[in-house]
Amino acid sequence: MAEQTHVLFVEDDDVIREATQLALERDGFAVTAMPDGLAGLEAFRADRPDIALLDVMVPGLDGVSLCRRIRDESTVPVIMLSARADSIDVVLGLEAGADDYVTKPFDGAVLVARIRAVLRRFGHAGGHGAAAAGAEDDSAADGGVLHFGDLEIDTVGMEVHRGGTPVALTPTEMRLLLEFSSAPGTVLSRDKLLERVWDYGWGGDTRVVDVHVQRLRTKVGQDRIETVRGFGYKLKA
Repeated sequence: MAEQTHVLFVEDDDVIREATQLALERDGFAVTAMPDGLAGLEAFRADRPDIALLDVMVPGLDGVSLCRRIRDESTVPVIMLSARADSIDVVLGLEAGADDYVTKPFDGAVLVARIRAVLRRFGHAGGHGAAAAGAEDDSAADGGVLHFGDLEIDTVGMEVHRGGTPVALTPTEMRLLLEFSSAPGTVLSRDKLLERVWDYGWGGDTRVVDVHVQRLRTKVGQDRIETVRGFGYKLKA
């Protein structure tokens, strides 16, 4: 029997927490459900789940702060749950290191689909490595290692160095960088990045892309990824 995917779910509303836990368990997930952020952090450290679902507004330690604490210790995927799609909490959660977010109230099937999409990305972080290694550009490629100025991307070992110093990327950031490096100088639209990196076969919130690009820029160089206004982003070769 295949090992169950372990989900940490932090939600203070008893009805939502219990109903969502039951729905996830029916779909084959093992769920640890906690009512507040501090209990959630303890459970994360004790159980090391495969993915964390964090409501933004929970007592003790709010979801955004909990996400930061988790990200300080792990690259485990995190999905934030927010009651308002237009809330600044969405952006704050993404900036804190979340990989995606789902707006409440949510349909159980949609939540499961988003969880599985995130897990597919994390389980296949190197999925575009061959494309990146085979890219035709002016950068030097050697054994799956690409060079863009002082940026070095090992598409086989899934490692990145800048000026010889290791760069720590989350799996989502790595997939985003691999997409850019597979076609340097080519503008990639936000919708295309949502489809390829976030596995969305439908229109999603492009703020997810924008925030992740900003996070990636702080790690690989602000001028390495260029914004092409009205179209998207491209990696400077």
